[in-house]
Amino acid sequence: MNTIRPVAGAFNQGDTPIIAVFNKAKTPLGVDFGALVSAMQKYVDQYVAPVWGTPAKLVRSKGFIKNQWAMVFLDVADAPGALAYHDLTPDGLPLAKVFVKTTRQDHALVSVSASHELVEMLVDPAINLLTTGPQAKTVYAYESADPVEQLSFKVNGIPMSDFVYPSYFEVFHKPGSVPFDHLRKLKKPFQILAGGYQIIFKNGKWSEVFGSAAAKQRFRQEDRRGHRSEQRKRNTRKRSSLKEADGKAQRSV
Repeated sequence: MNTIRPVAGAFNQGDTPIIAVFNKAKTPLGVDFGALVSAMQKYVDQYVAPVWGTPAKLVRSKGFIKNQWAMVFLDVADAPGALAYHDLTPDGLPLAKVFVKTTRQDHALVSVSASHELVEMLVDPAINLLTTGPQAKTVYAYESADPVEQLSFKVNGIPMSDFVYPSYFEVFHKPGSVPFDHLRKLKKPFQILAGGYQIIFKNGKWSEVFGSAAAKQRFRQEDRRGHRSEQRKRNTRKRSSLKEADGKAQRSV
């Protein structure tokens, strides 16, 4: 009998991962690649890691580096090759994907998209962290940039994504009592700004809660293939398939 095995990102939290950063996009990034990598390193060192405890070393490369994490810049979400890994490197480690042409067609900044994916990968590398929150029977994904999506601040003169603090996921904090995001725009836990959204799991399925109707409309128009929200849905379907297959195997014994 063939056994169905899930694919999972293997990593050790607490280590300092090396992230191979390489560009396979033909579309211009709109920013110098080396300057972008340097800005993202400072973004991690001075802003993300002190809050989340998630250090990382970004290394420019021409492709995947064995046994290391990766961030790849591609043109569109259906690009061949790298997308087959579905947020995993060939070694099964975390992979962030930035779709340059798609981003620029949406009149967004590649640097913001890249730093958005970077902070979310560092905080939740296996895309499996969840927490309870203000609504009963609802769990919330640990997505550290989605609630403040579309907000940014400059690092080395290059715009980087705003991100939430751990306090954002701690419902016991009173409004205004502590910072909830880097730019101090959030006033309470689990708040969603007008341009943002939050991924939730309720009644056996994933869905999104939006900060505004405009954000919901923008989300519906985006190409979501390869996005972390889609990966969560695939992981849920995979676990359901595994559970069903195991049940059938047990009944056949």
